[in-house]
Amino acid sequence: MKTYSAKPGEVDKKWILIDAEGLVVGRLASIIATRLRGKHKPAYTPHVDCGDHVVVVNADKVVFTGNKRADKKFYWHTGYPGGIKERTMEKLLDGKHPERVVMKAVERMMPKDSSLARSQMTHLKVYAGVDHPHEAQQPETLDVAAMNPKNKREA
Repeated sequence: MKTYSAKPGEVDKKWILIDAEGLVVGRLASIIATRLRGKHKPAYTPHVDCGDHVVVVNADKVVFTGNKRADKKFYWHTGYPGGIKERTMEKLLDGKHPERVVMKAVERMMPKDSSLARSQMTHLKVYAGVDHPHEAQQPETLDVAAMNPKNKREA
């Protein structure tokens, strides 16, 4: 018996649409990362891009468990003395680019220092509102809330 290894030409990529309204960020990000890498497919091959294209809408309506929305802080340093800055998750979600919260969560669940992971991240499209320009690809809807009751929280 031989181990099957998929070739890039043999992989069929689907388009998946996920409505993120009311979904918990970490659980959503792990499902998206699995779909981007292709680990949900039986023909998964680690060195080949087997993943699907994922479109996420309503990214500004994701929720966090506990008090993470108000308490979780992101720090960065400007490079100047005393230049440490912080921003809470609440400011990120209510700010100019709320879709970056979902993008960074997925990016942090992908393999590090991998050119394959960077190319797979280009297959992720995240939009803050309901509208998206990928109707021509006819994406299939994935109901993440129905997979597990813990995936959805009331805000």
